[in-house]
Amino acid sequence: MSVQTARTDWERAFAELEAQRSDPRRYGRLLDAVDAVTAELRARIGQTFTLDQLLGVYADVERWGREAVAERAPYDGWPRDLALVQDAAFHLYARGATDFEP
Repeated sequence: MSVQTARTDWERAFAELEAQRSDPRRYGRLLDAVDAVTAELRARIGQTFTLDQLLGVYADVERWGREAVAERAPYDGWPRDLALVQDAAFHLYARGATDFEP
């Protein structure tokens, strides 16, 4: 997967996440799950990284992202939201890449 393809997927997920604002309870749960993935992402890649490095960590997110949400922010039905949560977390985290360009 290319960085550009991943960024498109991440942006789409973030837009879908933001579309959930009209349901405060669901939105809050999703944000908690995004925070869980983000915390694990920070531990894995740190605060200084490139988009290529972020993409490398993304390759294995299904395993560790699932564990992060299951341990820190589970809610009824969370597994069906996992791809959305993971991609939205990566979208937000990507903004901190040393080579990030909007």
